Amino acid sequence: GFVSFETAEAAEDCVNEMNGNEAMGRKLYVGRAQKKAERQAELKDRFERLKQERINRYQGVNLYVKNLDDNIDDELLRKEFSTYGNITSAKVMRDEANVSKGFGFVCFSAPEEATKAVTEMNGRIIVAKPLYVALAQRKEDRKAHLAAQYMQKNVRHSSPTRTNEHVPTWTR
Repeated sequence: GFVSFETAEAAEDCVNEMNGNEAMGRKLYVGRAQKKAERQAELKDRFERLKQERINRYQGVNLYVKNLDDNIDDELLRKEFSTYGNITSAKVMRDEANVSKGFGFVCFSAPEEATKAVTEMNGRIIVAKPLYVALAQRKEDRKAHLAAQYMQKNVRHSSPTRTNEHVPTWTR
């Protein structure tokens, strides 16, 4: 519900006093009434901030590992990389039927550990397949990087265009 106050100060005092309290076994949310667009903008800003914090936290420490054998699970992945440093998480990605998708992620506590693991583990054969190991990138960043590489490759391999070509004109 909504409550109207005579002054902004009284409303602010109520928010500070009541927000987070419990009433009838439920936690109360008490805040200033907002228009839908204002509330959505605030939530979007909060989401973007959290997303950026997460990106910064894992920058340079999260590795992408592909070409994993189907028999590799989280524990074996962790074990294979553990000699390079403190692993905060190791995860083999799986489909709905719990079958390995052939790739996963290993997250180290320090960028130096991750860099050493990339250098040592990329190309190493685990079970029967050579691993591809690289620093993990966000999907948007990877797509942008690949698009830039593709454009650069096309520019180098395209034939030069003629700009001073004589175009005949016909008159009657």
